[in-house]
Amino acid sequence: MELFIEDTMNQYENLFTMPEEKRESYFRHTMMGPFERMWNTINVPMKAKQSGGYDVIMATKMLGYLDVKETEIGQTGTRELKKISINNVAEQTLLHCIDQMGQAGLSVNAPSLHFGAYLADPQKLAYTKGYSGFGGIPGYIQLMIYPNDYNIPRIPAILAHEFHHNIRFSYFDWDNGNITVGDYIIIEGLAESFASAIYGENMMGPWVSSFDEEDLHYSIEVIRQALDVKGFAEVSSYMIGDDIAKEKGYQPVGLSFAAGYAVGYHVVQEFLKNTGATIYDATRLSAADIIEGSRVSLATH
Repeated sequence: MELFIEDTMNQYENLFTMPEEKRESYFRHTMMGPFERMWNTINVPMKAKQSGGYDVIMATKMLGYLDVKETEIGQTGTRELKKISINNVAEQTLLHCIDQMGQAGLSVNAPSLHFGAYLADPQKLAYTKGYSGFGGIPGYIQLMIYPNDYNIPRIPAILAHEFHHNIRFSYFDWDNGNITVGDYIIIEGLAESFASAIYGENMMGPWVSSFDEEDLHYSIEVIRQALDVKGFAEVSSYMIGDDIAKEKGYQPVGLSFAAGYAVGYHVVQEFLKNTGATIYDATRLSAADIIEGSRVSLATH
């Protein structure tokens, strides 16, 4: 498939030299323009009908992208990302992921793949060590990062994680209203398992690596009783943990940060060990099959 790496670093250099009143328009149309279809798919309009309404500017702020008015830290972050050749890192990583999946007979259900690296707000993404990503719409991947010593070495792993979402959703539909806790933990567990298979367990994100055994067992018990819970807000509480759930206005359920991610990774890893399946085999299987085959005490029967 054709891969397009958006030149967001040069765009940021342009943006931070503009008068503040022109920056939102530039960010909206020039920097987010190539992702318009992605935003439309998740019901985010490029421009609100009335001033201050919900659109791509508001959505990106809520998701932890850096505010375009933050000139000083924006320019510093841009320099650091250019220094590590972020676009080259992304291109080599994604080409490698495409090749690995292709050898296993798996591909993204889209004619092309668009990638963009964007600056994150380091305060808003403090829980995830200053980086995050989005790959839930086949054909589009975004990285949100404020570079630091922790997240720079982990860039290939998070891109592999998000690329796996592109693959998974090419074979299984995402339904916001009907997604269950069981579905979501496996989506994330598969993505992190693919990343760790290619780049090593030491490159996993804090959403998995920060969990100790006691908290993991407790979280498994809580999630076991909620596998069939549906609805994006309800399910998200089990995935992200109480602290972030409260920030987002979701109901807390008694879990630590990113509990659903850690449980999902554990379940997928146990499935792979028990069955001898590869991550590529597992990618083709339903969440129910993976939970059952993991023999983790999640099954309700």
